[in-house]
Amino acid sequence: MSRIAARFAKLKAEGRGALIPFVEAWDPDRDTSLALLKGMPGAGADLIEIGCPFTDPMADGPTIQLAGRRALDAGASMKNTLAMVQEFRKDDGDTPIILMGYLNPILSYGVAPFCRDCAAFGVDGLIIVDLPSEEADLVLPDAAANGLDIIRLVAPTTDEARLPLVLDGSSGFVYYVSITGITGTRTASGDELADAIPRIRRVTDLPIAIGFGVRTPEQAANAVKHADGAVVASALIDTMRQDLEANGGKPKPDTVARILAQVKALAAGVRGARVPA
Repeated sequence: MSRIAARFAKLKAEGRGALIPFVEAWDPDRDTSLALLKGMPGAGADLIEIGCPFTDPMADGPTIQLAGRRALDAGASMKNTLAMVQEFRKDDGDTPIILMGYLNPILSYGVAPFCRDCAAFGVDGLIIVDLPSEEADLVLPDAAANGLDIIRLVAPTTDEARLPLVLDGSSGFVYYVSITGITGTRTASGDELADAIPRIRRVTDLPIAIGFGVRTPEQAANAVKHADGAVVASALIDTMRQDLEANGGKPKPDTVARILAQVKALAAGVRGARVPA
């Protein structure tokens, strides 16, 4: 059983959903992002997404776009993103790590060596935002050969006919993009989620995590009342941005602690919510 499957099974047995916070690799520098990554499990993260900086992140809103630009300016690359995971694994062998990014850097790295290195360094799953279902075979065979989960994105606009195609070959969990648009904008309502999540459950037994627009403990709690996990990204990166803007582009001494306190509050929201069996 993969780390992702094992973690969701454990949470289901405990009767609660997952908190999945996001950290952009090398934003605004290696040490700060690594400190955040290492601190998130202790703050209540059940799984962690690491953003892989890319020059053209078409699905991301301004907040994550700017984080990616800061990271690239600091020297981020796919190789040193993987090195962050390797460093994290020295102290944590249990928390699932998912890389979220775009196809072009993977193709530049080489799909086969990328998947081998992901497995060797401790990555558990991949979310490739711009990988069409029709072209999934570019990555799926090498990912499967190295035990990596391919986590597919489902949107409100994914219709009944397309859902089985989108989810074919997926594993780990399903990432439900709860809004139409870019990350960090509006939040889906409870009624919208109550309509969308059962539609996905009819097609798959995989856990479902809700992202794009989840910002507060209350919204995270609402997400796991309908699904199995809540992904939070832009709200955490906004705190980073605010501190950088107030401190001449450098993190403040308490920036990491402030973001981890947000994670702790989000985790409390998730843990206080009722999740479906």
